[in-house]
Amino acid sequence: MQLIMPAMFEVSTEDISYAEKILLGHDQHFDDERIAFIKDFSTLDLQAVPGSGKTTALLAKLLILELKLPLAHNRGVLIVSHTNIAVDEIKDRIGIHCPKLFSHPNFIGTIQSFVDIFLAVPCYTNKYGEKPYRIDNEIYDEQVEKFYNTTRNQRLKNYLDRQRDGLTFLKSVRLNSNLNLISYLKGTEESFKIQNKQSPTYISLKGFKTKLLKWGYLHFDDAYFLAEYITDRKPRCIDVIRQRFQYIFIDEIQDMDFHQHNLIEKIFVTPDTHTCYIQRIGDKNQAIFNGFSDSENVWEYRDTLKFLSGSHRLSRPTASVVEKLALVDNPIEGRRTNPDGSAINIKPTIIIYTDQNIKRVIETFADCIKQKLIDGEIPQNIHNVYQAVAWRREHQDEDKYGLKDYCPKFNEINVKSKIDFNCLNDYLSFFDIEKRTLESIRKNILNALLRILRLENIKTETGIHYSKRKLINFIKSLGEDKYEEFKLNIYTWSIGVIRGDQGIREGIKLYIPTLLENFEKTIDQSERFINSDSEIQQNEQEISENNNLCFGDIKIEVGTVHSVKGQTNTATLYLESFFDRGYGNYESERLRNQILGVKVSETLDTNVSSKQKIIKSTKMAYVGFSRPTHLLCFAVHKDRFDSCLTEIDRDIWNIIEIEKSQ
Repeated sequence: MQLIMPAMFEVSTEDISYAEKILLGHDQHFDDERIAFIKDFSTLDLQAVPGSGKTTALLAKLLILELKLPLAHNRGVLIVSHTNIAVDEIKDRIGIHCPKLFSHPNFIGTIQSFVDIFLAVPCYTNKYGEKPYRIDNEIYDEQVEKFYNTTRNQRLKNYLDRQRDGLTFLKSVRLNSNLNLISYLKGTEESFKIQNKQSPTYISLKGFKTKLLKWGYLHFDDAYFLAEYITDRKPRCIDVIRQRFQYIFIDEIQDMDFHQHNLIEKIFVTPDTHTCYIQRIGDKNQAIFNGFSDSENVWEYRDTLKFLSGSHRLSRPTASVVEKLALVDNPIEGRRTNPDGSAINIKPTIIIYTDQNIKRVIETFADCIKQKLIDGEIPQNIHNVYQAVAWRREHQDEDKYGLKDYCPKFNEINVKSKIDFNCLNDYLSFFDIEKRTLESIRKNILNALLRILRLENIKTETGIHYSKRKLINFIKSLGEDKYEEFKLNIYTWSIGVIRGDQGIREGIKLYIPTLLENFEKTIDQSERFINSDSEIQQNEQEISENNNLCFGDIKIEVGTVHSVKGQTNTATLYLESFFDRGYGNYESERLRNQILGVKVSETLDTNVSSKQKIIKSTKMAYVGFSRPTHLLCFAVHKDRFDSCLTEIDRDIWNIIEIEKSQ
């Protein structure tokens, strides 16, 4: 297949002004550093510091690209990010201005959705003649657990019983592109627990995994297996994708795993660098999601590397501290000022505590905020956000501290991204209320009905479980009256849930026997699911309250470092915690040199084990320390302060020691 060579275009001053009017405030302009990036559409990498406005710069580039569409030969633009949140931000901020960019042949989505749509689903459909039932970890694990609890293969059961956690091991089994078993996607054939591929246990495991795939239950990892499988065997599909997209933008590249990063490179990077242009955007220093301690292994810079060094989030005092934690030497220019243009000169603060007063640390942080508000150093604003974060949530050992030692009532639960729940009521309670249509709750209701069909082991004529589309088509086949009744029910229930009608659950429960009757079934295995109350429902409000501590008018949001990545707040308290996965101490010990003002790049030990400890800790602290616009605090135990930080520069750091309780 002959690839069409793309043509470049010039970005004019008028183009830049157009983007500025949409994205920036009145009389605000992009500086030379950002304009250089916005104008450059060649293959490059962008390393950007926290709060640099890299997303805004990317949006400016996309707004300008919209003006140039359609591209020659009807080629498209691919924009990929790591999370749906990042994708939604792009759509929310420029969607109304970019009708062409948000339509064919262009694509904007997560790396997972890109792989699913362009590689995994086509590969699966080509092999099995229909689309997979669902690519989703929750339903995949549900099916694995069902097999684990019901299998009659005694040899396999005995093998799984001998594992530390047989169910977890079974959930981890994957296929690689050679159709051999591995553990998780990062594993290898050599690291798999069963080396003999001819053994009955290996054959049984592979048979189960193959059947699960055939039935259409795919783990997210399976999408990458299918992508590797088809690109290895049918390289022409790479040419087709490569020819479709002329410009490729990968945002938050540092958060991608090896298999994601390598697949993108396999598809779009060619010896002929002008076939298409790929730009990777991110911050190596914030790579805390990809599971690797050394981000250099995931993202290696290209020859053309641009930097965004100015941070509109960080003040100069905070930037000078965060800069010392950067694994990649990227100077941070703290540009944040108060709304009136005055400088923010608040020194970062260390709060020293003891075993006896650790529970007063967050309250002391709130007192610091109150005083800064009184002194006018933090502007009074109803939108101010104050957060306390830690790396590790809790420990079993009483003498090892985690987040729950500072905030004993802390609890964490995440139901926003779930597709399936343990009871009917949760499907009606946890949906995306920010959606302006009935789409989210409609999907939840349909998923609840599908869960009931799965529990009752109701399958299609081809022996697979029903999908939403197949269920709707089945209801259609029963006649117009039943189809209209079904549609009206779904609509009525959706409206009722949105309005808070408490009787909707009972209405759905009354309909379920009618639905099952169409399959010559009655309520049996799904009874508990239908009638159970929700543990999540009972605890949700309590969890929310426990994770928000109020001290007068000051509300402190408590969470993990991972939970606040990408966020901006007014004041941050970083709570040191003991991390025992090969690290065995606290940030105040591992990062003492950085707190004392030495760059981490100048202090990395040559010992591999020691180096990895520091790298992982540094990235975690870098993310946590770089959230606040005004006040940064760091909680350190008195014993560790006395042993590690007595030489701290008090011109840079303010020190507060919590007084002993009277």
